[in-house]
Amino acid sequence: PQMCDRFNKNSCTRDFRITIDPGYNGVAYASGDAIVISANWLQNNPQDTDVLTHECMHVVQRYPRGDPGWLIEGIADYVRSKYGRNNPAANWWLPDFDRNQHYTNAYRVTARFLAWCEKRYPNIINQLDAALRSNTYSDYSWNQFAGGKSVDQLWNDYSNNPNL
Repeated sequence: PQMCDRFNKNSCTRDFRITIDPGYNGVAYASGDAIVISANWLQNNPQDTDVLTHECMHVVQRYPRGDPGWLIEGIADYVRSKYGRNNPAANWWLPDFDRNQHYTNAYRVTARFLAWCEKRYPNIINQLDAALRSNTYSDYSWNQFAGGKSVDQLWNDYSNNPNL
């Protein structure tokens, strides 16, 4: 409910199907209102219940396109870091900044960058999410939501002072 209330209040489904698939070799994925989680992953990582938080965010997102993938996955991992309840026990965290990283690395790297952006531009994640959902997202969206700064300028600022 928290993710629906924050990100997709008007058209968020609260009903979805979870399948634990012994034949799936990945970790998990979401498609429409369905989430598939690898039985092997759950067996080997029983504390990683927040994999479901990440995948539930994909159900909430309902973006008409699947790109940019790095941002979509980054938002889902940002949500996992914010709303997840068992991340420490699952040995999951947002990584420290490393100069070899780039915001397009997706997942946790992008999530940490988004958390940094949110400290400086409190509505930016909600605004990016809404732009993705309304199919109006472009590279210029960052300039609109971050006081005229491009994503590359923000990344440069972040790399010079990555403290959260």
